[in-house]
This record gives sequence, C-alpha cells and structure tokens, in this order.
Amino acid sequence: MLFDIFQHHIDKALDDLVASGDLPADLDRKNVTLEPPRDPSHGDLSTNAAMVLSKAAGEKPRDLAEKIVEKLSALDDVKTAEMAGPGFINLRVSDAVLITELKEIEALGADYGRSTKGQGVTVNVEYVSANPTGPMHMGHCRGAVVGDALADLLEFIGHKVIREYYVNDAGAQVDILAESTHIRYREALGETILEIPEGLYPGEYLKPVGWALAQQYGDQYRDAPFDEWLPIFRKAAVSGMMDMIRADLALLGIKHDVFSSEADLHAAGKADAAEAELRSRDLVYDGVLEQPKGKTIDDWEAVELPLFRSTQFGDDQDRPIKKSNGSWTYFGGDLAYHFQKAQNADEMIDIWGADHSGTVKRIKAAVAALTEGKTKFDVKLIQMVRLLRDGEPEKMSKRSGNFVTIADMVEEVGKDAVRFTMLTRKADAQMDFDFAKVTEASRDNPVFYVQYAHARIQSTLRKAEEEDILPSVEHLEKFGAEELDLIKQAAQFPRIVESAAANREPHRIAFYLNDLAAAFHAFWNMGNDRPEMRIIMVNDPAMTSARLFLAKYLGQVIKNGLALMGVSAADKM
Repeated sequence: MLFDIFQHHIDKALDDLVASGDLPADLDRKNVTLEPPRDPSHGDLSTNAAMVLSKAAGEKPRDLAEKIVEKLSALDDVKTAEMAGPGFINLRVSDAVLITELKEIEALGADYGRSTKGQGVTVNVEYVSANPTGPMHMGHCRGAVVGDALADLLEFIGHKVIREYYVNDAGAQVDILAESTHIRYREALGETILEIPEGLYPGEYLKPVGWALAQQYGDQYRDAPFDEWLPIFRKAAVSGMMDMIRADLALLGIKHDVFSSEADLHAAGKADAAEAELRSRDLVYDGVLEQPKGKTIDDWEAVELPLFRSTQFGDDQDRPIKKSNGSWTYFGGDLAYHFQKAQNADEMIDIWGADHSGTVKRIKAAVAALTEGKTKFDVKLIQMVRLLRDGEPEKMSKRSGNFVTIADMVEEVGKDAVRFTMLTRKADAQMDFDFAKVTEASRDNPVFYVQYAHARIQSTLRKAEEEDILPSVEHLEKFGAEELDLIKQAAQFPRIVESAAANREPHRIAFYLNDLAAAFHAFWNMGNDRPEMRIIMVNDPAMTSARLFLAKYLGQVIKNGLALMGVSAADKM
C-alpha cells in the first residue's frame, strides 16, 4: 500500500546514508513520520526525517534534507522530492504508483486497509457497563458505539480483541431494583399499584419480570419476609435487565464477548486476592484517612481502613479499598475487577462517561501497581449527548418513564444514523443529536452524504451495465489530474485506519469518509458543467470503463470505512 511503499523508500534512503557514513548507525527513527501535507499544493506526502534526525546526526536540518532528497529523487516512484521550510521534505508520487494503488484496492477488496500491525497483542476493551437497572438510554449510547467501533478498528489492524461488559450487580441499586420488581410481581398477582414509591424504579420495563416471577412462584413471595425473597428477586431482575440490555445493544449491532459479574467477582474472592497481592508488595496498609479539608463534620471520626498507596503512582492521596463495615468500596471492587481482566490481556481500554473523570487517576495507579507496569491501560472519557428535535430539547420516553431509550432512537432514525452520528465528533467533546437533522437528506448530514456517495456509485455502475459498459483496468493510463487526485484520497485510508486505532479515536474514520465522499461528489458534479468529465460517456467507452473502475473501488473504500463504523453501505437511496 502507498504509505508502506514510501515508508520503505525513506527507510532505504536513510540506510544508504548510514552505509555511506553520512548518518550514524544507531539513530533512533521512531519519531520519523510520513503524512499527507496539510496543504495539498505542497505535494502528496511529507516527511520530517531531516528535522528529527539532524541534531543526533550533527548536521543542519536542511543539509541532511538535501541528502535525503537526492536519494528519493532517483526513484521511479517519485515524481518530485523537494525541501521545504526548515527541513521538511515534500514528495509527489508517480502516476504509476497511484494506478498500482487502485489495483491494490481491487485485489484486496474488503481487506483493503487491514494490517498485522497489532501483532496479535490482546486488547481488552470494556464499554457500556451500565448498571443493570433498566433499558439502555441515550447516556449509554455514545460510549457503546465508540467502544464497539474502537474494538473493530483494533481487530482490523491485527489485535486480538476481547469485548467486555462489567455487570455492576453487587451494589445497593440492585436491591432497589429487586424491590421495584417485587412491586411489579404483586401487580401481576392482581394487586392495584397506584404509584411507585419514591426512590424505586418506575419504568414499565419491569412488568415482564414481575409477571414471569408471578407465573413461576404464584403468591409464595407476596407477603414473605424481605430477606427471603430479596436474593431471588435480585437474580431474576438482573437477569431480566441484562436480557433487555443485550437486546437494546443488538439494535445497534453491538455484541460483547464477556459479561463479568461484580457479584461473582466478590463471591469468588477476587477482591481478597487483589488485596493480598498488594499487601505482599506493601502497596496496601492499614491507616487512617485525614478529615476532609475545608469541611466540618460533626460525627466524623478517625477509622482505620485498608488503604492503597495510590500516591506512589501519581494520585493525590491514598485510597480506601474497604469501608468501615468491612464491605468493599467501589474502588476496591474496580481494583479487583481490573486485576482479573489483566490476567488475559496485554492491554486494557475502558470507555467511561465523563462523570467518572475523578476516578481515572486512582484506577490507573491501581492497574500500574497490580500489573507492575506490564499491562498498558487507558481510559477514554465520553462526553454527554444532548438530544434535540428541530433544535429543541427532546421529551422523555413513554417506555422508560424518564429518559429516551436506545430502542426509541433506533426505531425512529435507524441504526446507521445513530452509529454514524455518534462518531462525528471526538469522544471527549460534547455533541448534539437532533432527530430532525440526522435524517435530513442534505450535505449537512454526514451519514446521508457518505451513504449517498456509495449509492450514487452503485447507481452509476448499474446504469453503465445497462449500456453494456463495464469497469475495466485496461485504460487507467487515460486518467488525468482529477482522477489521480481521487486515488490519492482513497490511498490515505490504510494510514487513517492505523492512526485512528493507535490514537483510540474511531471518529477519524467518519471524518475521512466525509472528505472522501465530498471529493467524489465534487468529481461527479464536475461532469454537470464539463461533459468530458462525466463518468459515463457512451462515445468514449475506454475512458468510461476506466472511470467506472475508479468509482467502483472508491465505493469499496467507502464500504470498508463504513463497516468499521458498524454502518451499512447503501446501494440505493
């Protein structure tokens, strides 16, 4: 692929300069980059090799750049190599290289952009992990899509990926869920429920669980003691909610490989094992927390607690892993959970809502301690989404009682619109989701604009087939600057995939596809004013077949990018 070819050319030029004694043999090249220049008028590719290697080589950047330019200019694949500014090198690639790249897209098809750069390294991506207390809602949607797209990206570049969901089924909120279910159980037995007590879950989604329990147990637990029915109703309610959550996620095309239970984690003694491991390394000790600064708490008293030495890993204070009653803190449970995950992964990525930002430092400290720094760990924070309809805040869902569900969204606008829109901004930037705009057939709606590019290509291919003209590789040498520019745009896809995966930013795929679609639409529209630029020209079958070939494999790149986003490539619109 194009970038790999030219990365090899740059490496070879540097190797030759080492062999001739112009460069030291032990230069660190990890910061040498090869990217499209910000201004396309400067060339097709740009490298900073002379800039980053000159100091260690004992040369001025421009002097070293001249030597590299001399090597690159001699290559058939290079049309021009020029030095710019303080030592950047701008390259223009040969037409033959671009034609070869288009043929590479044909040869690889759905695998164009796929690589082995991940080298089989196992990455655990944990995303969604919503409390199992109701259907999935808008607050979960963005993290679900970002996590799923990121997992697909990592897999596409050669990682082994574990998609994990952490089921928070051990906290007080699950007891509240069980109590809410018990009310729906009594309702299913015929009791009139006028109002759900404050503090319980009011949504109607618990009615099926209550009905199922009534069918299974009859009135056995109608008036039974709380402690007698609580564990049974907890288990049934969590199971029912997880079935609902799986179904909601399936509407977005999202599946997980592993569902880890917090309750099972504690029952298996994983938290105790994590504590023992940390104590063995003097990373957990029994100590007393300082009274909160700036606050006067009448009933505050110093209590000795097991504390994790998180200050050794960049946190601002040591953190308790247990409460005064001996139960685990949220942090203690999370610590044990990550200890468990690290047993089966080389790297871990958590997708969290931005409201969890305060816990990032401490959990990173815990993972660094538990894995002795061997397991890479990153947390991606997802900002909130504001729901709008024609610019006005959206009303709540009837189904849930107090929020808009994923099911509501998908039913109204479709999976593709939801997924694509969630990836149109950086995950850490707030975004608006306007129901009217995401279904609008306009240039301002990215999902429509990109899907329309693919549909337009497919329509063109069908129309040409009716004229008995098929795509052909035989006349690609007829291409001019306009066609070659489209190939240059398509050829960036593998590099975009690589950078999106490396930076854990799947939104880069959406940005790229929007640019590629814009380039194709501009090419198409050119034919409206200049008949000789139309894709189908019955009086010039050779150019027509060549442009059809170009269009077909631009469509392939669009389809590949949409697949990474979990979005379909429409053939008709």
